[in-house]
Amino acid sequence: MEGQGLLWLASLLCCVHAAKACLQCDHKIRILLEDFVLSAPTVHDQIEMTKIRDHAYVRYRETSQERKGVIDSTTLYRARTEYQSELDRFLKTEHTGSATFKAIQILEKGRMILEKHLDTFIRDELCPNKCGLLKRRVMDCFSCHYKIYICPSPSGQPDCGELPVQAEEGGQAVLDCFLPWHHLLLGAPEYHYSSARGMPGTEKLKESDFEALVVTDESSVVLNQLHADEQGTYRCSLQSQDGTVFYRVTFPLAVALLPDQTPRPVNVLPSLPLGDNYSLSQSTASLLLPVVAMVTALSLVAIVGLTVVLRWVMSGKIKRLVTSH
Repeated sequence: MEGQGLLWLASLLCCVHAAKACLQCDHKIRILLEDFVLSAPTVHDQIEMTKIRDHAYVRYRETSQERKGVIDSTTLYRARTEYQSELDRFLKTEHTGSATFKAIQILEKGRMILEKHLDTFIRDELCPNKCGLLKRRVMDCFSCHYKIYICPSPSGQPDCGELPVQAEEGGQAVLDCFLPWHHLLLGAPEYHYSSARGMPGTEKLKESDFEALVVTDESSVVLNQLHADEQGTYRCSLQSQDGTVFYRVTFPLAVALLPDQTPRPVNVLPSLPLGDNYSLSQSTASLLLPVVAMVTALSLVAIVGLTVVLRWVMSGKIKRLVTSH
């Protein structure tokens, strides 16, 4: 291991001092490495560690250059946090051997951390637009200054296809053309909504067929209380202040008519036969007369029966009294 360290030290003698690479663009990392160099026990060791650090800068720059030479603030923060944790842990651990070899180990660890995070950033995050044009802000790993980076549309056009929408008459439709990479765009782009009425897909539309609806910084619009004549082709364009179109999507909107509402039949009582001189009061009186007569007759029968029974009871009591005397 000491032999490999000597070879590594020998190789740096032919290297010039490098410009700052991605990891050294972070102020905290620069301070940590300066403190690390000054922690060497002798002046000679500090000089040797300074040379090692400068050579590590060359390695960092080469690693960045192989990966487009740019980074964003989020990725730089992740790399710095992990490297800072590794450096703190390394300094708290006792190591045998020379201080220069320790410096080689920890600075090479930083290169590996930078490589890992840059690989992820370039593969998944630098140009996340699968369609449309992305103009974003990144840091140059050599100058440590921010610059504009352009991710062209893979298709060469800002159009990102169609998103069919269906709704019912009287209902609502939500048109949303937001994609996660929109927040990376520079400036303050706005969403321009327009529409062309008519059955979607029946004819090829021209630019002049579209009428402007709204310009907003919100990605979605809601169409309420839809009518059948509002169906058509709706379009959303994400544009900069100078008219550059970054993204465009089309919404073919179909509005379905509600089915006819058949009224339920109302149950009506059959009408009574009406004569020329018929009235409701006459009908009621004619129905009540037999009932009154029947009740009266039953009452008379009951009264007569009670009278007979009472006389029979009273005559029996009188006979018993005469016999007893």
